[in-house]
Amino acid sequence: WETACGRALTLASVPDRPVAAIILAAGKGTRMKSDTHKVLHPIGGRPMLLHLLASLDELRPERRVVVVGDKADQLRTALSGTDVQLAVQEPQEGTAHAVLQAEAGLAGFDGVALILFGDVPLVRADTMARLVAAVNGGAAIAVLGFRPARAGAYGRVIAGADGRILKMVEAKDATPDELAVPLCNAGLMAVDAGRLFGLLKRVGNDNAAGEYYLPDIVMLANADGDVCRVLEAGTD
Repeated sequence: WETACGRALTLASVPDRPVAAIILAAGKGTRMKSDTHKVLHPIGGRPMLLHLLASLDELRPERRVVVVGDKADQLRTALSGTDVQLAVQEPQEGTAHAVLQAEAGLAGFDGVALILFGDVPLVRADTMARLVAAVNGGAAIAVLGFRPARAGAYGRVIAGADGRILKMVEAKDATPDELAVPLCNAGLMAVDAGRLFGLLKRVGNDNAAGEYYLPDIVMLANADGDVCRVLEAGTD
């Protein structure tokens, strides 16, 4: 994938601006049908969360906050002896609410906040760097999108030819025309940290699930006149 200016974004091209990571790991993981926390299930002998943290370390993040909820004690044990901070989401009221719990952990931070998911372990450092670089390049928010063979229940990203996001919508709230859009939201994003928590506090829950959706911050930023961009996974 390339920017609208035609410049490929790589780790080497990311300016030396502080990076912090907020990793969401509060979900119950009921589909796993296991007493082990979802993000601690191993892949290749290493827990999913630790795969993600290892890739993240290539960006040398200034802070790392893991948002926990269900089975929090297991995560405290797994992360003991590290510099990872834990933030507790209780009750669990959606992804925007989860990210908001990291506010204290990022107090005074001025840089780019990466929002990641503990059960998405194989994200490459280059992909994270592309998101960070888009924010360093002027976007208020950069969202990772993808085009699955079957879009199904994934949220959709409606964007212009230049990658500027016009709208993001959850599948259960989408119109038939919006459901026909093949570009989906992978959930990962980078946000200018100075804007993040103010946007999160404005998110409402007037939707089919009654939850506070993280993608809604894109629409709020758009309304403020900011630029939000989508980067497609698997096209670099």
